[in-house]
Amino acid sequence: MSKVSMSTRIDASANQVWKVLSDFNGIPVFVDAFEKSTMEGLGVGAVRSLTLKSGGPPIVEKLERIDELAKTLSYSIVTSPLPLKDYFSTVEVIDLGSGQCEVKWYSTFEPKDVPEAEAVKIVEGVYTGGFEGLKKLFGAKLLK
Repeated sequence: MSKVSMSTRIDASANQVWKVLSDFNGIPVFVDAFEKSTMEGLGVGAVRSLTLKSGGPPIVEKLERIDELAKTLSYSIVTSPLPLKDYFSTVEVIDLGSGQCEVKWYSTFEPKDVPEAEAVKIVEGVYTGGFEGLKKLFGAKLLK
């Protein structure tokens, strides 16, 4: 089983960031790779279909659990063109006070038909894109 765990600090309150992250259908707001998201159902068990800007088949994900108090959301991939199987991920928002928070994004999965290092790099790329999108959304200047 492969694992990826990444985190970043955001210059916004935990409540502000959680409002964005807890909208299971709202991921295109902060992950630029996604053109749109369509969702069936509400709450735990809801399924979103993510259309990639690059084209190809959608990524279909299922909301496995959400905890508003702990500010955590977990989801799994149902079907995907990505070389991953048994993917399960959690996003967590931690209040740091003073208008800042930490976002943790971690997952477990099995690489599918690619070396583990390649699968890990793909997942890290998605998380990095999400973190950059959140920082942009909340007005941070990104260092290049």
